[in-house]
Amino acid sequence: MARPVQYNVKNEGGKIVTMGELPDGHMGEGFFASKLSDIVGLARKNSIWPLPFATSCCGIEFMATMASHYDLARFGSERVGFSPRQCDLLMVMGTIAKKMAPVVKQVYLQMAEPRWVIAVGACASSGGIFDSYSVLQGIDQVVPVDVYVPGCPPRPEAIIDGVMKIQELVGNESLRRRNGDRYKALLESYGIQ
Repeated sequence: MARPVQYNVKNEGGKIVTMGELPDGHMGEGFFASKLSDIVGLARKNSIWPLPFATSCCGIEFMATMASHYDLARFGSERVGFSPRQCDLLMVMGTIAKKMAPVVKQVYLQMAEPRWVIAVGACASSGGIFDSYSVLQGIDQVVPVDVYVPGCPPRPEAIIDGVMKIQELVGNESLRRRNGDRYKALLESYGIQ
């Protein structure tokens, strides 16, 4: 597979600036042709709408990630939504009690397809230091997780890295993957139809 070409433009000072990478395709004078799936992947990966589900200290780190110093908006995730029906990336951050597990699953089910999930921090990934009867030992017991971000709490750089891993997954995902037997079997294993 050929490496995607860089898209360069001149800024106001006449300096050439790299804007991003174009997908594989054919570039001519005044046009660019590529596969529809590559263009859809490019559009999806640069317009992710995260839904933060924060319960503890990882939520504070997410706030720092969204603030001006780290600025998650640089990566196409500027619009943080709090309505599941409008978001496509569920970011679960912090300790999830077993009583909250049905709520996490309901929020996940209310999101429109395609949807992705990031487990941010040790508690969301594996229960963290709370190995007790009341704490869910990882949200992957109730919803499928695409990316795990380690740390207790993770630094904003780690959260940004997790979002970039999701972008890589979204950009390379086949448009038909979610109609495949493996994906349907995965959802059935979680009791999701």
